[in-house]
This record gives sequence, C-alpha cells and structure tokens, in this order.
Amino acid sequence: MGKVTGFMEYERLEEGYKPVPERLKHYKEFVVALDDQQSKVQAARCMDCGTPFCNSGCPVNNIIPDFNELVYQGDWKNAITVLHSTNNFPEFTGRICPAPCEAACTLNVNDDAVGIKSIEHAIIDRAWAEGWVQPQPPRHKTGKTVAVVGSGPAGMAAAQQLARVGHSVTLFEKNDRVGGLLRYGIPDFKMEKAHIDRRVAQMEAEGVVFRTGVMVGTLPKDSKVTNWAKETIAPEQLQKDFDAVLLTGGSEQSRDLPVPGRDLDGIHFAMELLPQQNKVNAGDKVKGQLRADGKHVIVIGGGDTGSDCVGTSNRHGAASVTQFEVMPQPPEEENKPLVWPYWPLKLRTSSSHEEGCVREFAISTKEFIGEKGKVTGLTTVHVEMKDGKLTEIAGTEKTYKADLVLLAMGFVNPVASILDGFGVDKDGRGNAKATTEFTGGYATNVPKVFAAGDMRRGQSLVVWAIREGRQAARSVDEFLMGFSDLPR
Repeated sequence: MGKVTGFMEYERLEEGYKPVPERLKHYKEFVVALDDQQSKVQAARCMDCGTPFCNSGCPVNNIIPDFNELVYQGDWKNAITVLHSTNNFPEFTGRICPAPCEAACTLNVNDDAVGIKSIEHAIIDRAWAEGWVQPQPPRHKTGKTVAVVGSGPAGMAAAQQLARVGHSVTLFEKNDRVGGLLRYGIPDFKMEKAHIDRRVAQMEAEGVVFRTGVMVGTLPKDSKVTNWAKETIAPEQLQKDFDAVLLTGGSEQSRDLPVPGRDLDGIHFAMELLPQQNKVNAGDKVKGQLRADGKHVIVIGGGDTGSDCVGTSNRHGAASVTQFEVMPQPPEEENKPLVWPYWPLKLRTSSSHEEGCVREFAISTKEFIGEKGKVTGLTTVHVEMKDGKLTEIAGTEKTYKADLVLLAMGFVNPVASILDGFGVDKDGRGNAKATTEFTGGYATNVPKVFAAGDMRRGQSLVVWAIREGRQAARSVDEFLMGFSDLPR
C-alpha cells in the first residue's frame, strides 16, 4: 500500500451531517462527504492485510484494497474503473448500503474500520463530476431479445450488463418511473432520485428500452403494493415475444399485524407513506396524501424502513414519533472477537433517530384502540425471550396515544399472483424458486424464465440486488449464446 503505517497514524473520519434544524426543512441529501484529501487519508488507513476480508464481506466483491490504493495515489480515474468492474451503481451503495465490508475489515478487529463506504462515495461522485461515467454501447448486436420485469437495482444491473454484450433489452416497470424501491421506498433525504435518472440516461444510450406504467401480470384487487400502471401485459405475451425473461421485481408484500382493531382508520403500511412522499418530491400531486402533520405517530418495526418513516414523519411536522421494536435492545458495542468478520448485532442509531424519536425495545402490540372508526392509541406489553420464544411479561401493559400507526415490519414475499402468472415454482417463503449455481443459475422451472433479486432471495440489501442482477445477467447470456464473457 502507499502508506504502510497509515492505519497506525490516522484515525477513522466519518462523513458528517448538516444540522438537524436545517435538514428537517427539506427532503434533499444532507451528508457532508469527505473531500479529496480526507478520502486520501482514509485510503491510507487500508493496511495491506494480505487476506482482505472486506472483499468477501461485500456482496458484489468490490476490489476494495485496490481502489483504496488508487485513491491514496490520487489516481481517481483508475479507481472508478476498478469500482465499476464489480458494481454498476456505486452511487447507490455509497449512499444507502450499510457497509458489511467495513464490518469485515481486518482493522476492525481491534480498531475502527477503514471508511470504505465514504471512499466509494467519493470515487463515484468524482467520476460523475469529471465526466468519466459514459455509456458503453455494444460493438455488435446478438439479435437476441430479453425482457426484464422490475426496474429496481437488480433489474437495472441485469439490463445494463445484458445490453452491453449486445442483447436487445426491454425493462418493464409497473410504476411511472424507473427505480423500484430505490425510487419509491428510499426517501430522497437518503438518496436523491437524480442519481437514478443519470443511470437511466446512460442505459438508454447503451440500448436499454424502458417501458414504465406497464404491469406484467395482475395484482390482487385489495393489494397495497404501489402500482401506477396504465397498461397490462400478460406473462404469456412476454414469453412469446422475447428469447428470455428475467423477473427482478421486489419482495413487496408487507408483513401485517393481525391484532384486534387492525381495521381502524389511521393504520397504514410504511409503503403507503413513503412512495407518496417521493411522488410529491418529484413534483406530482397526490390526492389525499398520507401525512403525519401534528400527529402522534407510532412506527412499528425497528429496521431501516421504520427509520425512514421516522425521518419522513419528522419532516411532515409530527407532534411526536415513537418507534417499537419487538426484539431486545442490542448492545451498544459488539463482541468483535466473537462476531468478526460477520455482520454484528449492535445498537444502530440512524440520522432519522437523531432528528427526534423515542425508541422502545422488547415491546409488542396487543391491540389497537379507537373512537368512531379511527385509531386513537394502542395497547402494548413488554416481552422477553424464554426457551427461544418471546413471552409477555406480566404487569408491563401500557397504552400509547396514536393518531397514525405505520407498520414497518419488513416484507414477507413477492406478490404471489406475479409468479403464478408465469407458472414459477415458489420456495417455502413464497419467493421464486431458483438456485445460484455457476452454470444454469437463476433459472426457474419455466423454460427461458429466470428470477433474481428480492423476488428470488427475499427482502434484502441494494448491494445484494446488484449482485444478483449481475450474476443473473451472466446466466441469461450463457443461456442465449452458449457461453458468456460477463463477470460473475
């Protein structure tokens, strides 16, 4: 490495945030990224450890020591080349990935990990600013056609890879804009949508055809899944018109909470709140928009989606925001010798939590209460783990006031009717059944139909979606051509 003793000389430097009162006034990004010199110092901390666990800790296997070295040397152009060799969209992961690579960093054994995510963020932002991110159209067309269904990060990654090797790719999206949950699940204050739009423009120049507002198959009439489709295409039609079909939709069926009072007005899934706000941010008008202004908000679910509801509710001007998590509060610091290099269980406080939120752990909702058909509160009880089961603790019942309840307890599976429309077998969790074998991976039981991303593996990270999209693209290319030069 350029600075052999850098890890002993320099401390980890975190990206900063703009002040809370300032950022609560808008929905724009508020992270203060590292400048070139700060990025160079962070890159100098990479310790040439010989066996870089960060590479395997990263789902797309970013070649992290190499781009750290290039940043340290000031060779930013080659740094983006290395980064793009494994990751189609580092501007997405550099903003919203939780960075499992940093958990696996060798320096993290007994010190603070290298700020890998901040370096990735700096590389891609520099690349866009310098004009180094350009379309890569194919030299030759193969004459083969591929339909990709679902324009989230898995679909976008697969479509880009397939177009670059010469296939004619059409990407179908049921909503009015490209991006899947990146567009309508991730708040703009975490990732502004101009980043998606730039990639769409690049991909169009590479030959990808985007068809938005097109629903492939059908949704149940009572579905709460976002759907702004203006036309419908039958699965059989895609199978007839294309040489291969790749299903990359999301795991969009939200986990429900079937307790007494669930049918009261004012109880909504998180994915009713978040997409509407993103549409408004994009300049659309949403009739009857779900808002938290002046309301006492309870968010049920302690993960990232719940955190996004907290940040959005605070920007609406909620009177109070309380977040419930059924599991016990994790330790503030992990036991590194026990868990490294794996993702540790520890207390994580997001920027949204810092903006104002009461967090309750080991708490379960027993009943929603209301008046005149509207929710006014809920009854809870604290729980503890006994014999592997969560058990109520007697005498801990409590009633919370609530004008708006947001269910953010994760997603259970893709919408079944979509997979059923293609005749795709499902696994025990309701996901598309397909293996990830090196040869024939991502193929379903239906001839020439493949599946990848959350639709195959279940709810997961953006970086896992990109990985699966890239790997599925190789399998589709191999199916169409008999071989593939695409990386896996």
